[in-house]
Amino acid sequence: MERENEDKDLFVHKTNVEGQIRDGDKVEFEIGESEKGPNAVKVKRVE
Repeated sequence: MERENEDKDLFVHKTNVEGQIRDGDKVEFEIGESEKGPNAVKVKRVE
């Protein structure tokens, strides 16, 4: 996932997406931590 104003992308797994999102959708999310580093959780589309 690309983040505005950030150089690094953030990993998101489909199980952490609430509802449906498509390429280019604006979303809101929280940052979680996994053994592989930070990732996006509770991801949902912003209308």
